[in-house]
Amino acid sequence: MKKIFTLCALTAVIAAALIWRAAARPARFGAFSGAPRAEVASLIANPQANLNRTVEIEGVITEQCKAMGCYFFFQSGKGALRVDLQEVAMTAPMREGRRARVQGQIVPYNTGYEFFASAVEFE
Repeated sequence: MKKIFTLCALTAVIAAALIWRAAARPARFGAFSGAPRAEVASLIANPQANLNRTVEIEGVITEQCKAMGCYFFFQSGKGALRVDLQEVAMTAPMREGRRARVQGQIVPYNTGYEFFASAVEFE
């Protein structure tokens, strides 16, 4: 009886460890290079000033792609900046409502602009 109980407990611990490892998602994707910081509000207000220039931004994720997490938005005032993660984390963990730090560039997107990420770190 004692052997059965020990075996069951060991199996439960191993299963819990495997489940935890499978559920744990990395919080950092890509490599940060120490790019200068920029404000989300200034990128929204005047994207042409930073067009194709690598900068680092930080903010709270207000909305994230529900299918794969491949993009999200930073809100600033009445404006929002779309952050595209397709090159660095196509299937990013869902972090809506949490802070993120992103390095990348403002690039043309449809009729406006978006922030194309080369590195992202989620809190």
